[in-house]
Amino acid sequence: MSVLVRIPTPLRAVTKGQGELKAEATTIQELIDRLDQEYTGIKARLCEEDGNIRRFINVYVNEEDIRFLQGPATPLKAGDEVSIVPAIAGGACNRRGVPAIAGGR
Repeated sequence: MSVLVRIPTPLRAVTKGQGELKAEATTIQELIDRLDQEYTGIKARLCEEDGNIRRFINVYVNEEDIRFLQGPATPLKAGDEVSIVPAIAGGACNRRGVPAIAGGR
């Protein structure tokens, strides 16, 4: 089942400049894993080392925040639209001052 994934500008370096992707997945977690197979490193920018989605990353399915649905286990169906939206203010940086979404850890 194909879903549309909207990629924010800070992640487009990982997706070869693409702002929208099509992917096959049945849950958000599977979607992230599949995107990482195609676009190595995207999962590290979206998820903590334990696999949980970073606090400053908001993920929406058809404009519904997955935190109020089933989190990473939120089911997906054909035609769903997934938006990945980084928080605008604040955020953790690595030792060099690079935010995690931009490749820092």
